[in-house]
Amino acid sequence: MGVFAEYGVSNRLTLQLKADWQDGEDAFLDYSGRGPIEIGATWQVWRDDRNAVSLYGGYTQAGEGRNAGYAAPGVGDHDWEARVSVGRSLGEMGERWGMDGAFVELQAARRLRDGLPDETRIDATAGARISEDWMVLGQAFGGAADGSARWLSLEASLVRDFGDWSLQAGWRQTVAGREAAIARGPVVALWRRF
Repeated sequence: MGVFAEYGVSNRLTLQLKADWQDGEDAFLDYSGRGPIEIGATWQVWRDDRNAVSLYGGYTQAGEGRNAGYAAPGVGDHDWEARVSVGRSLGEMGERWGMDGAFVELQAARRLRDGLPDETRIDATAGARISEDWMVLGQAFGGAADGSARWLSLEASLVRDFGDWSLQAGWRQTVAGREAAIARGPVVALWRRF
């Protein structure tokens, strides 16, 4: 169970907080406890009518749960992350396919870890509104730890808006990897805009 919060300080600067509680088991052990807590800031570097580029910097304090999908619970101390995001609205192309507000986004990150190998991550998202209150999302989360683990997970989900609230439901599954956990299961998220 996790919490993710963003606060727009200005039109270009956003503060971010991520935290979770983990209760899991695998073939070797059971674990339960606070997961990592991450704080960071995103700066929108450039934007026009269809494109946006932003930079993110964040710090993560490790928890008692899994601090990396390929490491034992509790391993790791703290991390620093730098991330660049590039997004593009598909505009008229999406509308021709009957999808309003269609977009794609690509993110690349470098995570410097204390107590674990440093990582390079690539995340991609494609989404579109299929009606006024419904949105469909397809996401890919890939990464590689220096000299060890590799992983790729795919996620598909639907988002239903209810005014300021949104409910997201979908499925995430590891589809490839090396020295990484094979995970699969439902994803459920509840979002509130203030």
